[in-house]
Amino acid sequence: MAKWTGKSKGTPLGYRIFIGLIKIDIRMAYMLLKPVSFFYLLFSDKKSISYFYRVRLGYGKLKTIVSIYKNYVFLGKVLIDKIAILSGQKDKFTFNFEGEEYLHQIVKDQKGGLLLGAHMGNWEVAGELLERVDSVINILMVEAEHDKLKDVLHEAIGDKKVNIIPIKDDMSHIFGVIDAFKRKEIVAMHGDRFVEGNQTVKIPFLGELAEFPIGPMVLASKYSIPITFVFSVKETNTHYHFFATKGKVYPKERKPALRDESIKVMLTDYVNRLQDVVEQFPLQWFNYHPFWENEKNKS
Repeated sequence: MAKWTGKSKGTPLGYRIFIGLIKIDIRMAYMLLKPVSFFYLLFSDKKSISYFYRVRLGYGKLKTIVSIYKNYVFLGKVLIDKIAILSGQKDKFTFNFEGEEYLHQIVKDQKGGLLLGAHMGNWEVAGELLERVDSVINILMVEAEHDKLKDVLHEAIGDKKVNIIPIKDDMSHIFGVIDAFKRKEIVAMHGDRFVEGNQTVKIPFLGELAEFPIGPMVLASKYSIPITFVFSVKETNTHYHFFATKGKVYPKERKPALRDESIKVMLTDYVNRLQDVVEQFPLQWFNYHPFWENEKNKS
Protein backbone atom coordinates (compact mmCIF):
# COMPACT_ATOMS: atom_id res chain seq x y z
CA MET A 1 0.00 0.00 0.00
CA ALA A 2 0.98 3.60 -0.44
CA LYS A 3 -0.06 4.52 3.09
CA TRP A 4 2.07 7.34 4.41
CA THR A 5 2.62 9.06 7.72
CA GLY A 6 3.34 12.39 6.06
CA LYS A 7 7.03 12.42 6.98
CA SER A 8 9.64 12.88 4.28
CA LYS A 9 13.41 12.95 4.19
CA GLY A 10 15.09 16.32 4.63
CA THR A 11 14.93 19.27 7.01
CA PRO A 12 14.30 23.00 6.59
CA LEU A 13 18.01 23.63 7.29
CA GLY A 14 18.98 21.19 4.57
CA TYR A 15 16.62 22.85 2.14
CA ARG A 16 18.02 26.29 3.01
CA ILE A 17 21.58 25.10 2.37
CA PHE A 18 20.57 23.94 -1.08
CA ILE A 19 18.62 27.17 -1.68
CA GLY A 20 21.79 29.12 -0.90
CA LEU A 21 23.79 27.06 -3.38
CA ILE A 22 21.06 27.41 -6.01
CA LYS A 23 21.24 31.20 -5.75
CA ILE A 24 25.00 31.06 -6.32
CA ASP A 25 25.10 28.41 -9.05
CA ILE A 26 22.66 25.54 -9.50
CA ARG A 27 25.51 23.32 -10.70
CA MET A 28 27.10 23.55 -7.25
CA ALA A 29 23.91 22.17 -5.73
CA TYR A 30 23.91 19.35 -8.30
CA MET A 31 27.50 18.45 -7.40
CA LEU A 32 26.60 18.11 -3.73
CA LEU A 33 23.95 15.55 -4.67
CA LYS A 34 26.39 12.76 -5.52
CA PRO A 35 27.81 12.22 -2.01
CA VAL A 36 24.40 12.90 -0.44
CA SER A 37 22.75 10.31 -2.70
CA PHE A 38 25.49 7.79 -1.97
CA PHE A 39 24.97 8.36 1.76
CA TYR A 40 21.26 7.64 1.40
CA LEU A 41 22.04 4.59 -0.73
CA LEU A 42 24.10 3.20 2.14
CA PHE A 43 21.94 4.12 5.10
CA SER A 44 18.33 4.76 4.03
CA ASP A 45 15.49 2.24 4.14
CA LYS A 46 15.43 0.86 0.59
CA LYS A 47 12.82 -1.89 1.00
CA SER A 48 10.04 -0.24 -1.00
CA ILE A 49 12.14 1.21 -3.80
CA SER A 50 14.00 -2.12 -4.05
CA TYR A 51 10.69 -3.97 -4.31
CA PHE A 52 9.65 -1.68 -7.15
CA TYR A 53 12.79 -2.29 -9.22
CA ARG A 54 13.56 -5.88 -8.22
CA VAL A 55 10.08 -7.42 -8.07
CA ARG A 56 7.72 -5.27 -10.09
CA LEU A 57 10.14 -4.35 -12.89
CA GLY A 58 12.21 -7.54 -12.70
CA TYR A 59 15.65 -5.91 -12.45
CA GLY A 60 18.71 -7.88 -11.32
CA LYS A 61 20.50 -7.04 -8.06
CA LEU A 62 23.19 -4.80 -9.59
CA LYS A 63 20.75 -2.94 -11.84
CA THR A 64 18.46 -2.45 -8.84
CA ILE A 65 21.25 -0.89 -6.74
CA VAL A 66 22.35 1.38 -9.59
CA SER A 67 18.74 2.37 -10.28
CA ILE A 68 18.14 3.27 -6.63
CA TYR A 69 21.22 5.51 -6.64
CA LYS A 70 20.15 7.19 -9.89
CA ASN A 71 16.64 7.59 -8.47
CA TYR A 72 18.06 9.41 -5.43
CA VAL A 73 20.13 11.68 -7.69
CA PHE A 74 17.06 12.44 -9.82
CA LEU A 75 15.05 13.21 -6.69
CA GLY A 76 17.73 15.62 -5.49
CA LYS A 77 17.90 17.38 -8.84
CA VAL A 78 14.12 17.68 -8.96
CA LEU A 79 14.04 19.21 -5.47
CA ILE A 80 16.76 21.68 -6.45
CA ASP A 81 14.92 22.56 -9.66
CA LYS A 82 11.68 22.89 -7.71
CA ILE A 83 13.14 25.60 -5.47
CA ALA A 84 14.82 27.29 -8.43
CA ILE A 85 11.57 27.41 -10.41
CA LEU A 86 9.47 28.59 -7.48
CA SER A 87 12.00 31.30 -6.60
CA GLY A 88 11.90 32.84 -10.06
CA GLN A 89 14.77 31.09 -11.83
CA LYS A 90 12.66 29.32 -14.43
CA ASP A 91 14.77 30.96 -17.17
CA LYS A 92 17.41 28.34 -16.36
CA PHE A 93 15.09 25.69 -17.80
CA THR A 94 13.16 24.92 -20.97
CA PHE A 95 9.75 23.30 -20.97
CA ASN A 96 7.59 21.29 -23.34
CA PHE A 97 3.92 21.55 -22.38
CA GLU A 98 2.07 18.69 -24.04
CA GLY A 99 -1.67 19.03 -23.51
CA GLU A 100 -1.50 22.67 -22.40
CA GLU A 101 -4.63 23.38 -24.42
CA TYR A 102 -6.63 21.10 -22.12
CA LEU A 103 -5.81 23.25 -19.10
CA HIS A 104 -6.64 26.41 -21.02
CA GLN A 105 -10.02 24.86 -21.79
CA ILE A 106 -10.65 23.98 -18.13
CA VAL A 107 -9.99 27.58 -17.10
CA LYS A 108 -12.08 28.92 -19.99
CA ASP A 109 -15.04 26.72 -19.02
CA GLN A 110 -14.93 28.15 -15.46
CA LYS A 111 -16.03 24.90 -13.86
CA GLY A 112 -12.91 24.29 -11.83
CA GLY A 113 -10.75 21.22 -12.25
CA LEU A 114 -8.89 18.40 -10.51
CA LEU A 115 -5.30 17.85 -11.58
CA LEU A 116 -4.30 14.37 -10.54
CA GLY A 117 -0.57 13.74 -10.65
CA ALA A 118 1.93 11.47 -8.92
CA HIS A 119 5.24 11.52 -7.07
CA MET A 120 6.81 11.65 -10.49
CA GLY A 121 9.25 14.17 -11.89
CA ASN A 122 8.63 17.80 -10.94
CA TRP A 123 5.13 18.81 -9.87
CA GLU A 124 6.00 22.53 -9.89
CA VAL A 125 6.23 22.47 -13.69
CA ALA A 126 2.44 22.23 -13.62
CA GLY A 127 2.33 25.24 -11.33
CA GLU A 128 4.39 27.27 -13.79
CA LEU A 129 2.03 26.28 -16.57
CA LEU A 130 -0.98 27.33 -14.50
CA GLU A 131 0.49 30.84 -14.35
CA ARG A 132 0.11 30.92 -18.11
CA VAL A 133 -3.56 29.93 -17.93
CA ASP A 134 -4.32 32.44 -15.17
CA SER A 135 -5.90 30.26 -12.51
CA VAL A 136 -5.60 29.84 -8.76
CA ILE A 137 -4.20 26.43 -7.86
CA ASN A 138 -4.96 24.71 -4.57
CA ILE A 139 -2.31 22.10 -3.76
CA LEU A 140 -3.08 19.29 -1.33
CA MET A 141 -0.06 18.63 0.89
CA VAL A 142 0.28 16.34 3.91
CA GLU A 143 0.00 18.47 7.08
CA ALA A 144 3.29 17.30 8.61
CA GLU A 145 5.15 18.23 5.44
CA HIS A 146 3.33 21.56 5.19
CA ASP A 147 4.13 22.50 8.80
CA LYS A 148 7.80 21.61 8.31
CA LEU A 149 8.25 23.50 5.06
CA LYS A 150 5.68 26.31 5.15
CA ASP A 151 8.26 29.02 5.94
CA VAL A 152 10.61 27.75 3.25
CA LEU A 153 7.75 27.53 0.76
CA HIS A 154 6.63 31.05 1.60
CA GLU A 155 10.15 32.38 1.02
CA ALA A 156 10.34 30.61 -2.34
CA ILE A 157 6.78 31.06 -3.63
CA GLY A 158 6.06 34.59 -2.41
CA ASP A 159 2.80 36.04 -3.71
CA LYS A 160 2.06 33.51 -6.43
CA LYS A 161 -1.53 32.35 -6.84
CA VAL A 162 -0.98 29.14 -4.90
CA ASN A 163 -3.04 27.98 -1.94
CA ILE A 164 -1.82 25.05 0.16
CA ILE A 165 -4.53 22.78 1.61
CA PRO A 166 -2.93 20.68 4.38
CA ILE A 167 -4.12 17.05 4.44
CA LYS A 168 -5.15 16.42 8.05
CA ASP A 169 -5.93 13.30 10.05
CA ASP A 170 -9.41 14.60 10.87
CA MET A 171 -10.16 14.80 7.12
CA SER A 172 -11.06 18.50 7.40
CA HIS A 173 -9.06 19.14 4.23
CA ILE A 174 -12.02 17.73 2.32
CA PHE A 175 -13.90 20.94 3.12
CA GLY A 176 -11.01 22.91 1.63
CA VAL A 177 -11.33 20.88 -1.57
CA ILE A 178 -15.10 21.39 -1.65
CA ASP A 179 -14.71 25.14 -1.12
CA ALA A 180 -12.17 25.31 -3.96
CA PHE A 181 -14.50 23.42 -6.28
CA LYS A 182 -17.37 25.74 -5.34
CA ARG A 183 -15.14 28.71 -6.24
CA LYS A 184 -14.52 27.03 -9.61
CA GLU A 185 -10.79 26.84 -8.88
CA ILE A 186 -8.28 24.14 -9.69
CA VAL A 187 -7.22 21.55 -7.11
CA ALA A 188 -3.97 19.63 -7.60
CA MET A 189 -2.86 16.52 -5.75
CA HIS A 190 -0.88 13.33 -6.04
CA GLY A 191 -2.95 10.22 -6.59
CA ASP A 192 -0.35 7.59 -5.74
CA ARG A 193 -0.16 7.91 -1.96
CA PHE A 194 -2.54 8.17 0.97
CA VAL A 195 -2.55 8.63 4.72
CA GLU A 196 -4.45 6.67 7.35
CA GLY A 197 -8.19 7.32 7.15
CA ASN A 198 -8.33 8.09 3.42
CA GLN A 199 -11.01 6.40 1.35
CA THR A 200 -9.21 3.96 -0.94
CA VAL A 201 -9.77 1.31 -3.60
CA LYS A 202 -7.47 -1.57 -4.60
CA ILE A 203 -6.62 -1.94 -8.27
CA PRO A 204 -3.90 -3.74 -10.27
CA PHE A 205 -0.78 -1.64 -10.90
CA LEU A 206 2.33 -3.06 -12.59
CA GLY A 207 0.89 -6.54 -12.24
CA GLU A 208 -0.10 -6.48 -8.56
CA LEU A 209 -2.89 -5.04 -6.43
CA ALA A 210 -2.15 -1.62 -4.96
CA GLU A 211 -4.27 0.81 -2.97
CA PHE A 212 -5.14 4.30 -4.23
CA PRO A 213 -7.03 7.22 -2.64
CA ILE A 214 -10.33 8.17 -4.26
CA GLY A 215 -11.75 10.96 -2.06
CA PRO A 216 -11.03 14.00 -4.30
CA MET A 217 -12.02 12.02 -7.41
CA VAL A 218 -15.39 11.24 -5.84
CA LEU A 219 -15.85 14.91 -4.95
CA ALA A 220 -14.94 15.95 -8.50
CA SER A 221 -17.60 13.59 -9.82
CA LYS A 222 -20.16 14.89 -7.31
CA TYR A 223 -19.61 18.51 -8.37
CA SER A 224 -19.20 17.69 -12.10
CA ILE A 225 -15.58 18.86 -12.07
CA PRO A 226 -13.36 17.75 -14.99
CA ILE A 227 -10.43 15.53 -14.01
CA THR A 228 -7.09 15.83 -15.79
CA PHE A 229 -4.11 13.53 -15.29
CA VAL A 230 -0.85 15.48 -15.22
CA PHE A 231 2.78 14.37 -15.08
CA SER A 232 6.08 16.13 -15.59
CA VAL A 233 9.45 14.48 -16.11
CA LYS A 234 13.03 15.74 -16.30
CA GLU A 235 14.44 14.85 -19.72
CA THR A 236 17.78 16.66 -19.39
CA ASN A 237 19.42 18.78 -16.67
CA THR A 238 17.66 21.85 -18.04
CA HIS A 239 14.56 20.52 -19.82
CA TYR A 240 11.20 19.31 -18.51
CA HIS A 241 8.34 17.64 -20.34
CA PHE A 242 4.81 18.19 -19.02
CA PHE A 243 1.94 15.88 -20.01
CA ALA A 244 -1.77 16.58 -19.45
CA THR A 245 -4.77 14.56 -20.57
CA LYS A 246 -8.04 16.03 -21.78
CA GLY A 247 -10.34 16.96 -18.91
CA LYS A 248 -13.10 14.44 -18.35
CA VAL A 249 -16.23 14.77 -16.23
CA TYR A 250 -17.19 11.41 -14.78
CA PRO A 251 -20.91 10.82 -14.17
CA LYS A 252 -22.29 11.12 -10.67
CA GLU A 253 -24.10 7.88 -9.87
CA ARG A 254 -26.63 7.58 -7.05
CA LYS A 255 -27.04 3.80 -6.96
CA PRO A 256 -24.24 2.12 -4.94
CA ALA A 257 -23.43 -0.47 -7.62
CA LEU A 258 -23.20 2.14 -10.37
CA ARG A 259 -21.27 4.49 -8.11
CA ASP A 260 -18.68 1.82 -7.34
CA GLU A 261 -18.33 1.05 -11.03
CA SER A 262 -17.89 4.75 -11.86
CA ILE A 263 -15.16 5.04 -9.22
CA LYS A 264 -13.40 2.01 -10.67
CA VAL A 265 -13.50 3.55 -14.14
CA MET A 266 -12.01 6.83 -12.85
CA LEU A 267 -9.26 5.06 -10.97
CA THR A 268 -8.48 2.66 -13.81
CA ASP A 269 -8.06 5.58 -16.21
CA TYR A 270 -5.61 7.22 -13.80
CA VAL A 271 -3.66 4.05 -12.98
CA ASN A 272 -3.29 3.11 -16.65
CA ARG A 273 -1.81 6.52 -17.42
CA LEU A 274 0.42 6.40 -14.34
CA GLN A 275 1.71 2.97 -15.32
CA ASP A 276 2.59 4.17 -18.82
CA VAL A 277 4.64 7.06 -17.44
CA VAL A 278 6.31 5.00 -14.69
CA GLU A 279 7.35 2.32 -17.19
CA GLN A 280 8.77 4.99 -19.49
CA PHE A 281 10.59 6.90 -16.72
CA PRO A 282 11.23 4.37 -13.91
CA LEU A 283 14.06 6.40 -12.37
CA GLN A 284 11.70 9.31 -11.70
CA TRP A 285 8.97 7.65 -9.65
CA PHE A 286 9.74 8.75 -6.10
CA ASN A 287 7.86 6.24 -3.98
CA TYR A 288 9.68 5.17 -0.82
CA HIS A 289 6.75 3.67 1.08
CA PRO A 290 5.07 0.23 0.96
CA PHE A 291 2.80 0.29 -2.08
CA TRP A 292 1.69 -3.19 -3.12
CA GLU A 293 -0.28 -5.81 -1.20
CA ASN A 294 2.46 -8.47 -1.20
CA GLU A 295 5.03 -5.88 -0.20
CA LYS A 296 2.89 -4.82 2.75
CA ASN A 297 2.44 -8.42 3.87
CA LYS A 298 6.21 -8.92 3.91
CA SER A 299 6.82 -5.76 5.97
